[in-house]
Amino acid sequence: MSEYEKPKVENNRPEPLPGQVTVREAVMSLFRSFGIDRVFGNPGSTELPMFRDYPKDFKYVLGLQESIVVGMADGYAQATRNAAVVNLHSAVGAGHAAGNIFTAFKNQTPLVITAGQQARSILPFEPFLYAQQASEFPMPYVKWSCEPARAEDVPLAMARAYYTAMQAPQGPTFVSVPIDDWDCYCDAPDARAISQQIQGEMQLLEQVSEALNNAQKPAFVVGAGVGREDAWDEIISLAETHNSLVYASPMSARNSFPEDHALFAGFLAASRQEIVKALNGHDVIIVLGAPAFTYHVEGSGPHIPEGSELFQIVDNANTAAWSPVGTAVISSMKPALQFLNAKAAPKPRAVPDPRPAAPVLDGKPFNDKYVLQQLAKLRKPDSIIVEEAPSCRGPMHDYLPILERDTFYTCASGGLGHGLPAAVGVAMARPDDKVIALLGDGSAMFAIQGLWSAANQNLPITFIVINNASYEALKMFGRIFDLDEVVGSNLGGIDFVSVAKGLGCDGARVDNADLLDNALTTAMNASGPYVLEVMVE
Repeated sequence: MSEYEKPKVENNRPEPLPGQVTVREAVMSLFRSFGIDRVFGNPGSTELPMFRDYPKDFKYVLGLQESIVVGMADGYAQATRNAAVVNLHSAVGAGHAAGNIFTAFKNQTPLVITAGQQARSILPFEPFLYAQQASEFPMPYVKWSCEPARAEDVPLAMARAYYTAMQAPQGPTFVSVPIDDWDCYCDAPDARAISQQIQGEMQLLEQVSEALNNAQKPAFVVGAGVGREDAWDEIISLAETHNSLVYASPMSARNSFPEDHALFAGFLAASRQEIVKALNGHDVIIVLGAPAFTYHVEGSGPHIPEGSELFQIVDNANTAAWSPVGTAVISSMKPALQFLNAKAAPKPRAVPDPRPAAPVLDGKPFNDKYVLQQLAKLRKPDSIIVEEAPSCRGPMHDYLPILERDTFYTCASGGLGHGLPAAVGVAMARPDDKVIALLGDGSAMFAIQGLWSAANQNLPITFIVINNASYEALKMFGRIFDLDEVVGSNLGGIDFVSVAKGLGCDGARVDNADLLDNALTTAMNASGPYVLEVMVE
């Protein structure tokens, strides 16, 4: 065919050239190559052609609202350590999902988010369900965003979205696809191998190693990056070799060190003065896979104790750039920790004092601390806690220690509506492990539709709703501002067991210490999703 001849058109579509496939076929083939076998979505009209002749080896995971869909995909991607594919409905679906897209960005969760767009032929007329400047809408909370210039470019855009999502620092990406692109023909691109790790600069890592070896009383501050990269064994080995205390970074969204270990020193508060106070006496501070530091309230004065030296190892160059003190090494955690272990030659150091144990409670009063204490006694150590109960976070640190690798997930953004659907995603990814979703009553209501997806997938998740009839974390924070009353913070009147049963889950309510252990045991042994509502004082 000469360059002046036009291809034959049938139903406004050119016939394929030899070897060409539909955009849809090319994209699904790429997904297979990436180890992806499901799409999380809530379908709309502008997405329907994506699912024509949907492959039998792919699953479609339905959520009843777009934020639920992104939350489920987030939990699934974190638990599998591979990007998950999300399908949203045009601009309105991306709008609904925005809160959990923000959380995925803060979680550094790899997601390939697709959204429908109206047909190219009517885009000039701003049609119904048209997404204006679609690629800009989720910015800046996606790593890369695109609406391809041609239908033929969609598979390459999807490939780039996947590679970008998986590269450090990982995070969500976004591709807007016009409705008529999926049936067009294109050349199918092959999947490629691209490095997902960053190797830190050797000279700077040598400085860290030298300072650590020569320190009198070093400290490690571990963040979610250690957990994301499964560097659990490496940090335990390094801490034990150096006989060094280990602190959890403020607001860390993953567990990175066993909280019953003799060297575990506890959790840093999100306050400048409190961090300085906690780290006082340490001459060398190594921050791993976390900002230095995350603050939640205003502060003043130094960021680290006087006379101490801080080194930060993090895979996010932006985080390294805004850190106010210390030497930053941009590196993935696993190779950096392996390097420090290989170079370890510490001075003899005294054994640090163990962290004092929390006092044993008797259930009077019947509060969240007691509930967490009993949950810790009754659950299996390798069960997975997915938490979104902000007012319980402090008590959880004292009474519900996380003991084994990859057994804790929470949101890094501070936004609500992530925990419940994330638990569904984690349970789908890890069907052989027990998943316990620990939720506040206010948090649960941000994503209650996720119970339907848990029932629809018949996942044996235990949802524990700690019901204090209020946004208790907001009231606690109000005291910082000397507020006698926090308006709009009282809930009350919500029957979570009835809501759960209406969405297909079994459940029960308990309101006293005498019945709690039996109720927890029943909930954790249920064969399907089970909601235990715990009424606390």
